[in-house]
Formats: sequence, structure tokens, C-alpha cells
Amino acid sequence: MKNGVMMQYFEWNLPNDGNLWKQLKKDAVHLHQTGITAVWIPPAYKADEQQDEGYATYDLFDLGEFDQNSTVRTKYGTKDELIETIGELHKNKISVYLDTVMNHKAEGDYTEKFKVKEVDPKERNKDISDEIEIQAWTGYLFKGRGNKYSDFKWHWYHFSGVGFDDAQKKSGIFRILGENKYWSEGVDDENGNYDFLLCNDLDLDHPEVIKELNRWGIWVSNELNLDGMRLDAVKHMEDKFVKQFLETVRAERGNEFYSVAEYWNGDLATLEKYLAAVEKTTDLFDVPLHYNMYMASKFGKDYDLRRILDDTLVLHHPDYAVTFVDNHDSQLGSSLESEIEDWFKPSAYALILLMEKGYPCIFYGDYYGINGGKPLYQPIIDLLLNTRRKYAYGEQKDYFDHPSTVGFVRMGDKDHAGSGLAFLMSNNIDGNKVMNVGVNRKGEVWRDLTGNVQKKITIDDEGNGNFLVEGGTLSVWVKF
Repeated sequence: MKNGVMMQYFEWNLPNDGNLWKQLKKDAVHLHQTGITAVWIPPAYKADEQQDEGYATYDLFDLGEFDQNSTVRTKYGTKDELIETIGELHKNKISVYLDTVMNHKAEGDYTEKFKVKEVDPKERNKDISDEIEIQAWTGYLFKGRGNKYSDFKWHWYHFSGVGFDDAQKKSGIFRILGENKYWSEGVDDENGNYDFLLCNDLDLDHPEVIKELNRWGIWVSNELNLDGMRLDAVKHMEDKFVKQFLETVRAERGNEFYSVAEYWNGDLATLEKYLAAVEKTTDLFDVPLHYNMYMASKFGKDYDLRRILDDTLVLHHPDYAVTFVDNHDSQLGSSLESEIEDWFKPSAYALILLMEKGYPCIFYGDYYGINGGKPLYQPIIDLLLNTRRKYAYGEQKDYFDHPSTVGFVRMGDKDHAGSGLAFLMSNNIDGNKVMNVGVNRKGEVWRDLTGNVQKKITIDDEGNGNFLVEGGTLSVWVKF
């Protein structure tokens, strides 16, 4: 993955027109030419309704092939279109990672009655009712698919909790009772135990559930010829299950089968604990870095840029860090809204795309626009991707030594002629920084690719350059 770049190829507000797979197929050549080496595609299986983004999962084995929930296609298209699209992406040397949702299933085909205890939403280990019987949509028949690909049928005992009692028309968190049934261990301890997220929560300690999900993981990876997965909501899932699931799929697909897990927590120690629990079988999104950049964008000149990499995965565990600026969960209007402000977003993308460490991920909404709006950041992202391909090689030397102006140099390498760069960003007034790019560069004239600084600089006899940056912007200096 030398200088690899992932793109999250969706955002919350895509139209329900069934065209995403066809659009992505047409886009494959462009993505390759701009330097994208992998795409993370949205959940590609049947949800509770066609317009759903795919996270309210109904049938994991229906990739837009069967007439179920009043539709054949998903929001994004049909199975045949998806397979064609993946073939085109592979022709263009782009890997494909499927968004994999195994924490829960949405509304079933029929209701079942079973015993539960209602729990306190803020302390899930605390019961707030006696044993009661409820009725919930936990029976799954998959009539449109029948037994094709799998004859497994889901029932109430395959779940650990539900969020709705259909008999009383009452929402809540209901822990299902039964032999060896309780919330999973190995989940985030927020709210006492964060096993339950929404809908019908899968019991990832149940042997039949484990076997079926493992079988599905192998099937979908082979069926779509996947290169990896993005694992959704792992803070709510048994960590032992996640580890063995990845090991099972890799036994079939090979050890290079990629995984990045979404553990949405800004605390480094929590993410380190998770990496240890799953024995580093997956990368993680660098949520702490996202929040650092978010705070930098909010506080502006009052934020100390020297701290922007503090307590991040990319600093402490770079081999397992997927760096990102924003995604569908952080964008405006989402449940985890923390969108980085416009003025700082170019600097944030420069940071993740030009630094030596981490596996950067670009957000569709930033590149193509939100809800059909103007793609505000495509020009700067294209420039940075081109810079990454041509210049972002070699050792990195940091100059995080001033509260409002920080930067680094990449020294270049012998395999990429003319490679090497100097990056600066400012959150306040115009700044400058003397940075060393190597004595072998003496006499070279360098320019700022962004055009924010028009002046050119000359590297001195000791390899130093006095690099400039305009206030509140970035500059990327390379040999002229």
C-alpha cells in the first residue's frame, strides 16, 4: 500500500435512484488517474427499505438480487451492476472494501413473543422492569430469496436485545432472557455496556450466529471478489467475535485481506485496548486525529497546532491508523456531527495526504459535494493527491514548534526523481519556518504548489529553506 489512498465512496444524502454502482464504474478510470488505490463502498445488501443507506440491514445475502421489502435493487443498484463495477475497479488497480454491518438486523418478517427485562438506557446492566413478555419483529423468513445461498432463519434467541415492543408499541432497550444470554463482554463500557445500539441486536456469543456470519463473510468476499472490509460499529460488538471473523475470512481469502474497523471513540487508550483485544487483526479509523482537527478548526488562532497529533493513532500506532478528515458519521446532520470547518479542511487534507504515516481516506462528500451541492474541495484534493503521487516520499522531519505555524519536510527517495516536499500550515497570521530539506538540495529553487505564496525560495548551502505560509492557509513547497 505504498502511498495508498482510500476513498469513502458515499455520503448520507445520495439519491435513491439506484445509480451509485453505475456511477462508480464510470468513475474508475478517473479515480485511478487521481491516485485513489481503494474504495470503501456502502453496505450493498438489502435493508429494511429501499431508501435506507444500508445500515438497517435486513438480508446480508441479498445484494440487490431478490424481490424483498418491495424492491429488487438496493439504494445503490443491483447485484449484477455491483459485480461489473468491482471488475472495472480491479482493472484500474483499485481495491474494494465492503462496509460490513454485523451488529444488528432491522425489522423482521413476523413477530415473536419472548421474555425480556427492560434496562436503563444510560446503565444497561441495570434492570428497570421485572421479567416481562414482549412481542417483536425478530422472525426472518427471506421469502424472496428462499434458501438460496443460505437456509438459515433468524429467531428471537439469535438476538441479545431489541429496541421495540410491538405489543405495547413501546420503544426502549429490552434485554432478551434465556440460557447463557446477557450482553456481550468485550464491548465499549459507555452506558455500562454498549452492546445494544439499535434494532435487533445480534447475539455474537450464540454459536449459530457466529457460524452463519462466518459463512456469510466467506461467501460475500468470494461472490464479490472483495479485497477487504470496513467493519461497522465494532465498539458495540464482542471483540472476540471480530477477531475470529477476520481470521476465518482470511483463511479463505488470504492474509492480505484488508480490514479497517470503526470504533468511534476519541480516547487513544480505549483504541489501544481494542487493538490489543483483537491482537491487531484490523486497522482502526483515527478518530482522535479527527477530533484534534475538528477542535483546531473550531478554535482557530486559539488552538495550539503543536498538539494536533497528540494522542492520535497515527502518532502512536501508525501501522494501524486510517486517517480521515470527515465521513458520513461526522458530516452535518449526522448523529456524531463534528464536521471540520471549511477554512481548515484543505490543511487537514494536506496533513493526512502528505505525511509519511497512516493510510488516508478521502470522503465522497468533500470530493463530490454534499446532497448534490458544489464539490468545494475537489481542486485542492486533486492537487494534494497529485503531490502525494509525485513528491510525498522519504523520511519525514517534523517542525511542530510554533503554536500557529507548523510543518514538516519529506526528504524524497531515489526511486522517485525530484521527490521531496515541505509542508506548512497556519491558523493565524502569515508565518515562515526555516526547514532543512538536505544539503544535496543546495541552490535549488522551490515554489508553493498551492499558489497561496507566489514568491519562490532558494535552498541555502546547508540545505535550509525559509518557507512561507499565508495566515489561515497552507503551502506545499517542491522543487521548481
